[in-house]
Amino acid sequence: MKQARVFFLIVAAAFLLSGQTLAQKKDRKITISGFVVDQTQAPVVNAVVMVDGISTPVLTNKNGYYKIKVRPVNMKLGIFTTTNGTLEETINGRERINFQFAGTVPVQQVSNAAPDPGDEEVNVGYQKVKKKNLTTSVGKIDGRQSKYASYSSIYEMLKGEIPGVVVTGNSVYIRNPSSINASNEPLFVVDGVPAASIDGIQPQMVKSIHVLKGSDASIYGVRGANGVILIDLLTGKDR
Repeated sequence: MKQARVFFLIVAAAFLLSGQTLAQKKDRKITISGFVVDQTQAPVVNAVVMVDGISTPVLTNKNGYYKIKVRPVNMKLGIFTTTNGTLEETINGRERINFQFAGTVPVQQVSNAAPDPGDEEVNVGYQKVKKKNLTTSVGKIDGRQSKYASYSSIYEMLKGEIPGVVVTGNSVYIRNPSSINASNEPLFVVDGVPAASIDGIQPQMVKSIHVLKGSDASIYGVRGANGVILIDLLTGKDR
């Protein structure tokens, strides 16, 4: 009886350890690298590396080479250029993924200008961008102002405070300045993380909201084609 109990404990411990090891492997990041070239085999310089449709701070170097770590749950890797659009490949466990654009691709321009001290930063997910560098932001809400607490929902808050945003029920659209017609719904990013819905956010929870469109939303690649609504929530230190 005692031997059976000891055997059971050994088996249980082994099962627990194997489960922990499997969980660690599932969460272990994968390093992917490769080269990006154009049709003439010239390196594509300063192109943005994207993971699952979201731009990262990683750029291709002067040789068109990139290297990035992704999680096992990530599905697609992409390369974004402002001149030639985006190429995308399924990761599928690969650690080496090369890209080739059709036609020629000029060196992508990256601003290295140092920001002025005191400029407000906007959280765009993978990085923070100075507000003065956001050329087409169509509006901002500072949720810490007491007047916003009177709104019953975040949708009313958007509708009542930001011009250029069309709200119908729980549907939100960013109006294209060249058209009076609304486009498809924008991408919502809450505290730097893309969100499927903002239904559960109350006005009293909001620290700030920024609405981006055009070139400012291009950091999100194709997912930002209809604009991006960035929402930062209040934390304990903000209260």
